[in-house]
Amino acid sequence: MTSTVQQAQPATSFRRVLAGGMAGSVLEWYDFAIYGVLAATVLGPLFFPGGSGIVQLLLALATQGLGFVARPLGGIVFGHLGDKFGRKPMLVTTFLLLGTSTAAIGLLPTYHQIGIWATLLLVVLRMTQGFALGGEFGAAVLMVSEYGEPRRRGFWASWPQAGAPLGTVLATVVVTVLGGLFPGDAFDAWGWRVAFLVAVPLLVIGFWIRRSVEESPVFQAARAGAERKAAHRSSVLEALARPRAVLHGLGMRLGENIAFYIYTVFVIAYATTSFGYQRGDVVLAVTFASVCQFAGMIGGGAWSDRVGRKIAMLVPAIALVVWAPVFFWMVQTASVPMLWLGVCAGALFHGMLAGPEAAWITELFPTRYRYAGSSLVFQGSSIIAGAPAPLIAVWLINSVGVGAVIGYLVLTMAITVLAVATSRETKGVDLDRVG
Repeated sequence: MTSTVQQAQPATSFRRVLAGGMAGSVLEWYDFAIYGVLAATVLGPLFFPGGSGIVQLLLALATQGLGFVARPLGGIVFGHLGDKFGRKPMLVTTFLLLGTSTAAIGLLPTYHQIGIWATLLLVVLRMTQGFALGGEFGAAVLMVSEYGEPRRRGFWASWPQAGAPLGTVLATVVVTVLGGLFPGDAFDAWGWRVAFLVAVPLLVIGFWIRRSVEESPVFQAARAGAERKAAHRSSVLEALARPRAVLHGLGMRLGENIAFYIYTVFVIAYATTSFGYQRGDVVLAVTFASVCQFAGMIGGGAWSDRVGRKIAMLVPAIALVVWAPVFFWMVQTASVPMLWLGVCAGALFHGMLAGPEAAWITELFPTRYRYAGSSLVFQGSSIIAGAPAPLIAVWLINSVGVGAVIGYLVLTMAITVLAVATSRETKGVDLDRVG
């Protein structure tokens, strides 16, 4: 049953909310992808000179990992503030922090110009990006969920989620185009900066859209009710005091996060170093797989509005358990078409799982601590599952063998299946509830 507060909002207002949510989601994942690509090719020598090539690469990637460390902190801070002061201020603030810090990396002097200060500034900017991202995604998903038509909440909430594959595709296109425009040393000298400065037009457009968005009607109603009651404690503490929803969310996100990084990050190193695939072939496969992932997210979100969140997530989660050994067998054939099929099918199943999760996590929590609770789930899972996944997979395959990586993926996906199976069905829940 849906109360009268969260009815379908005027089309113009909702379109702005949806566009603003998508702009932030695309920007955050564009930043992640562009840094990952350039860390492996350009940033190491420019900001971490003095060591071997592998040391420079590891240091550059370690700096990328600092963004993950800062994300839970951002989720806690912005989650509390968003439940207290509203979703819109956080939507604008986090987007400005994310966009300006990304663009600032493109303007940084290198180590050869200002010494260790260049390295330290890069670290600070990566931490700022991660901190902003910790609050950005929760705000975008919540605004779309709380604004959108309740009976199609799964479909609409999946759109900010789908910004991840779009940002990855955009990053690949930008690097490919810039590589052609700035051949050879020109790209390494200064062409790479353009890739980060692309964040500027995204920032301007996104800020203009988000600034005109009105506050979530669900939050406004909840705040009006709260003003007639005694002040409550931190929304973060409230979410942690009722840990069942947080634990279900983290369990669901565990396998989902790990599967994403196995199929998009780990596979590039594994296929090229172990089976002789050309890096360009693998990157192209992963890029096309992002399109499949996008389709899976939107389709999965829409399907969850028909059959319920649990069924819509259990089916692809079980498919990912079954697909894990099939995927690695396909990669081991050293056949490019088989690689494409393996990566694209894995990305499609992952998208079908991740699409409904946005609405599901939103629906797990009442209004007064929904921002904090959903941010704890989204960002907490990123540091316990997503960040270490590629490193764990590389360590397992080098020390034990491919069977250990398959076991790692199957075990964590089984935890996801269990978390979803034991959770409550949330389709149709009333987001106006505040207790």
